[in-house]
Amino acid sequence: MDGLTIRNGQSLLDTGKTTNENRADFNNVAKPLAPGQTDPSSKSFADTLKDAVGEVNTLQKVSDKKAQDLATGKTSDIPDVMMAAEKADIALRMMVQVRNKIIQAYEDVMKMQV
Repeated sequence: MDGLTIRNGQSLLDTGKTTNENRADFNNVAKPLAPGQTDPSSKSFADTLKDAVGEVNTLQKVSDKKAQDLATGKTSDIPDVMMAAEKADIALRMMVQVRNKIIQAYEDVMKMQV
């Protein structure tokens, strides 16, 4: 540590990191890419969309499993079952809205004159 001054101490309290750790984070910031170069760590829009659909599907399966466990008597935790069902419902409604926005954007692009 560079010596604990009031300024350094406040920074430590705010971020939970020492001055040296903050400098190391600053030095590890991603460098800008050259024109025409793609970031290998970035995912395509299609991959991102597939991951989101997969997560919604997983939430639906978890919700179904918990509801089945409640119906068969394997669990009696009704709040947990209700929260899982609500999470799955909210995720599905959000996915439908995203789909609607994508379709609307596609239709807008198709209406454009070249």
